[in-house]
Amino acid sequence: MNIIYKGYCRIYQKTLKLTAKLIPWREPILIKGAGCITMLPVKIKELGIKKVLIVSGSTTPKLHLLDSLFEALLQNNIEYTLYSGCIPDPTVEVVEEAAAAFIDNNCEAFIAFGGGSPIDCVKVAAARVARPNKPVRKLRGVLKVLAKTPTIFAVPTTAGTGSETTVGAVIKDAVTHEKYLITDPNIMPHYAVHDPELTVGLPKHITAQTGMDALTHAVEGYIGGSNSRKTKQLAVDATKLIFENLATACDNGLDINARENMQLASFYAGAAITKANIGYCHAIAHNIGGFYGVAHGLANAVILPHILEAYGNGCTKRLASLALKAGINGNNNKELAANLIASIRNLSIEIGIPTTLDCILDKDIPKMAKRAAAEANPFYPVPRILTATQLEKIFHIIA
Repeated sequence: MNIIYKGYCRIYQKTLKLTAKLIPWREPILIKGAGCITMLPVKIKELGIKKVLIVSGSTTPKLHLLDSLFEALLQNNIEYTLYSGCIPDPTVEVVEEAAAAFIDNNCEAFIAFGGGSPIDCVKVAAARVARPNKPVRKLRGVLKVLAKTPTIFAVPTTAGTGSETTVGAVIKDAVTHEKYLITDPNIMPHYAVHDPELTVGLPKHITAQTGMDALTHAVEGYIGGSNSRKTKQLAVDATKLIFENLATACDNGLDINARENMQLASFYAGAAITKANIGYCHAIAHNIGGFYGVAHGLANAVILPHILEAYGNGCTKRLASLALKAGINGNNNKELAANLIASIRNLSIEIGIPTTLDCILDKDIPKMAKRAAAEANPFYPVPRILTATQLEKIFHIIA
């Protein structure tokens, strides 16, 4: 890769890191504990909000996960409208429908209920409400919202995306099969509700995939060039919690303690990447999801060990540092880094994650690699800058 271009990427990343220090960051107020979903309407009432739009997937109401929330809202004299049209990897059209439902029903706040997809959908729908003359496609990129959104309450029913505490949202373009990353502090949820009881019925494979998504956030947040003492500590805390609790949550979904710890790990990892950013693992996963509809956490889990190996010596010291702090042993930096990667692989295998994605077609790889490189460079502060050609090799390894 051209040395001048690499230099440009690093200057861009350092400038972004310095600029981030000038942004008035806020953090979502966390409401947590078993059964705490029924306390959310009390907070909404305290804020003087009288009508909310609830956004969920189509199966969520059928599982009766929303019943206690509906009842508590009515008890607190809060009106609600339900939009249950959100789909995995929400599209531009779904976002527009949610925004229209909010406006048409004179709502004052959003409740995102579900996994990362409903939460991302709400974040961008809130941006559309705040910027009615700016289509979703023009919100793509960094700091394109720049307007105060309606209040967002995020209620994650999975433990992995961390979307309830990030400034980013991913939306799919159903026409081009691209995924748009929209990043702006204004779309960060104002409140996050962690009720582990809502995750008890989560199937093992979703628990596994979302948990590995959180681990990917923690690792990429730790090894990137835009981290800080605080984001590194958040990443370490998340990594420890995941290694200690994910297998238990998968094997015994009724273990409330493991479920609660995984929610916290997801929150920590999400908070880490909010300021430290992500890397090539996400760039590749976004494109695999865009082309084939592969779950984001599954794609991340399969890709992560290979990306860490591709970074080579550019990542060894940072991986070794994370390994030590996460309780993984080794005699030197190279061994520590290798043992951390091996631990990630072993955890994936233990919880049933496959090692390849056989849906990937050779003919699509050059386009996906080019798009992944364009997404990551110069934006992501990765340990080593890779070309589209180098990313193609990783696509072929996991195919």
